[in-house]
Amino acid sequence: MTSALLLDSVTKTYGTGENAVTALREVSLGLPRGTFTAVMGPSGSGKSTFLHCAAGLDRPTSGSVRLGDVELSGLKEAALTAVRRERVGFVFQAYNLMSALTVEQNVELVPRLSGRQVDRDWLLDLLGRVGMRDRIDRRPAQLSGGQQQRVAIARALVNRPEVVMADEPTGALDTRTGRQVLELFRRLVAELGQTVLMVTHDPVAASYADSVVFLADGRIAGQLRNPTAAEVSDRMTHLGEV
Repeated sequence: MTSALLLDSVTKTYGTGENAVTALREVSLGLPRGTFTAVMGPSGSGKSTFLHCAAGLDRPTSGSVRLGDVELSGLKEAALTAVRRERVGFVFQAYNLMSALTVEQNVELVPRLSGRQVDRDWLLDLLGRVGMRDRIDRRPAQLSGGQQQRVAIARALVNRPEVVMADEPTGALDTRTGRQVLELFRRLVAELGQTVLMVTHDPVAASYADSVVFLADGRIAGQLRNPTAAEVSDRMTHLGEV
């Protein structure tokens, strides 16, 4: 199975000399296409840096990141921006919808910013899949938090990205709504073959993934396949123990 995303010996150091802080150390990981991977670790473990390097938002100090057939580390900034816009879908804890735009206009925003023609049939199909087809003309203020996150997920998918990268996507939602969003991710992986990478602190959220990657002190500290919430919680409790 080919990788949608491949990190090879990625190290990221901020600052120089005595002030240098190494956030990631020799991290290597491949995400097979059509899989759902969660990343967990304590505060300061490197989760955010991992996501930023994987998405091309930050450049590794050494090592390489390959998104599909594109090697990110050699790209100039304009080309890197184009790759992020066209080949990565982002879902954040704060939904980041434009308040003045309708549901449809928010989802259309990504291809329009890329100068691409909007595939309306695909857009409507996506809104149907995320359960928002009947709210197409509403604005964010008229939607619940869970509904806004569903719109954000449709927006992340509209360009048919290599990978959807989700940063604490259920962090602002209640338990029931968060579960619905996670079930939606699972369906998108199963039905569309979408690859999803999610950073989370929640063992229950991580249990929806095919595998969980644990980070500690900037290194991969283990991986758990077909996880349960109890297994994830136990692993987090003992993370970093020798």
